[in-house]
Amino acid sequence: MRRFLATAPRLCLILVMLLGAAVYTACDRRTEPYDPSEPVEAPDLSRIFPEGARVAAERDRSEAAAPAAPADRGVPPAAAAAGAPIRGTLELAAGLEGSVPRGGVLFLVARHPGGGPPVAVKRVASPSFPMDFELGPNDRMIQAIPFAGPLLLTALVDGDGNATSRQPGDLSGAAPEPVDPGATGVTIRIDQKL
Repeated sequence: MRRFLATAPRLCLILVMLLGAAVYTACDRRTEPYDPSEPVEAPDLSRIFPEGARVAAERDRSEAAAPAAPADRGVPPAAAAAGAPIRGTLELAAGLEGSVPRGGVLFLVARHPGGGPPVAVKRVASPSFPMDFELGPNDRMIQAIPFAGPLLLTALVDGDGNATSRQPGDLSGAAPEPVDPGATGVTIRIDQKL
């Protein structure tokens, strides 16, 4: 026992040195010193932002180069360029009036027709129908994705409040065709019951 106690301080010292070496090695990031002459490059954001952001950015660049024609869809060009809100009415189809789940949550979603993440989402607790809505740039999910059209609008009344789950009794519907920002009088009919 005396022999062990005599060597214990040395063992503790060795252990501390090994632990220090391990910490030093783990923290060594092998970074180079700052070089002011190094050219500045934009970071690769493809790992951070989803594919839909890249597609939307490319579409915006091509639309900026080509003359846009949102007036053909009944939307003034200035409203489409400014990302003006979309306004309209949500209504239930006949026969579904008493089917809204108690405590349900309405999710109004705008997506680009080409796919990708939702552009904008509005959440309304305990909705009542018919209901006027406004969905605009302030409702965007990812700020890097512009509020630009055309956009597909869908509505889901979810009983458990989780937009990713689908349960019997949930209701859904969609606008009949894509719309551009600034559109008014859009009607979304909720006509499907899961």
